[in-house]
Amino acid sequence: MKLSCKCHGVSGSCSIRTCWKELPSFREVGNYIKKKYNRAVIVDADNGQLRKGNSASRRDERDILQISANDLVYLEYSPDFCKNSTLYGTSGTVGRECSRPSHRTSHNRLERKSCNRLCKSCGLKVMRSFVQETSTCNCKFHWCCEVRCQECTRTVQKLTCVSR
Repeated sequence: MKLSCKCHGVSGSCSIRTCWKELPSFREVGNYIKKKYNRAVIVDADNGQLRKGNSASRRDERDILQISANDLVYLEYSPDFCKNSTLYGTSGTVGRECSRPSHRTSHNRLERKSCNRLCKSCGLKVMRSFVQETSTCNCKFHWCCEVRCQECTRTVQKLTCVSR
């Protein structure tokens, strides 16, 4: 939670200040969790103690971690989301469609580069193709109780992750 305040008063004099706690934006929460994830440490549970490293590593008192309530730790590695895995129910990224929003609709540099993040981070390339999509358009209401539409076809760009 973060503190937000607003000033009230004649010509912005801030003679009265109202404050409240509010949730940060979804993006801020995501960035915070990502920072925690990037700093997370794998630990090995051994007789109720958390130790850095794996069970085969040399053990001494210096290996024992001081874990705070704000630290993020994990006991095993996450599966590779780039690869297909029936064990974890992930389909991988080969064949996945990604989006490359225009600068007008995207508010952030990372959103504009979603194809690079999805495909290229997994060693794949982005394939561009154009497909014809048919949908209803120019719909009009006719008295009483009927809507008549035309079928419109438009060419749409599709971006897909494919092997190099």
